[in-house]
Amino acid sequence: MLEIHQISILKDNYVYVIHNNKSDETAVVDPGRADPVLHFLQEKGWGCDYIINTHHHWDHTDGNAEIKAKTGAKIIGFANDSHRIPEIDIKIQEGEELEICGSKAKILFLPGHTLGHIGYYFAKEKALFSGDVIFAMGCGRLFEGSAEQAYGSLQKIAKLPLDTKIYCAHEYSLDNAEFALTLNNDNRDLQYRYENVKKLREKNKPTIPTNIAIELKTNPFLRAENVDEFARVRKIKDNF
Repeated sequence: MLEIHQISILKDNYVYVIHNNKSDETAVVDPGRADPVLHFLQEKGWGCDYIINTHHHWDHTDGNAEIKAKTGAKIIGFANDSHRIPEIDIKIQEGEELEICGSKAKILFLPGHTLGHIGYYFAKEKALFSGDVIFAMGCGRLFEGSAEQAYGSLQKIAKLPLDTKIYCAHEYSLDNAEFALTLNNDNRDLQYRYENVKKLREKNKPTIPTNIAIELKTNPFLRAENVDEFARVRKIKDNF
């Protein structure tokens, strides 16, 4: 079974470290900075075999080169976006399955936030590393893709098992909950979640990972019934 560790970097980013004790293999997900990751690995006495990127944005890839130089890690990313992912070694396509730290990850093509965004779904661990496609009660801004693409990506995520944990890359939960309540303040699941998120953030504790089941109850983007509704909510959120 894989261990999954969370490292806070920058203002509100999360980097994830995946480790298999049996094989002593380690992978790092979306390292926006190298120093915190290298410090964590040193404390654990671990190397780094892989760096896996969900998309090209700097706050997900700026640590690639230094971590690779100091550990020899192989960098994995979407083939069609390889020109924008620093130091990429292994180019992957949608639907591929690859072994990472002794476990199989299926590659999901999830455009919208960017045109080359992917997610890594570990079925055995029921874990999705989703980058910026989906957040707790939110989704990523459409910097490159269309509403149709983003809505399709969320629907793809919604079809995963309900107990799938979502390891997204930002701590936006409180702001997202406050926004979601402006749209649906009668949602009791959302009200309860908002209070829980507030308590966690007051103690500076993470609200991530989330899971498919709770997002289907509280995420206004995942709950949108069609593309037009999704686009309307996204436009309102962009100006929130």
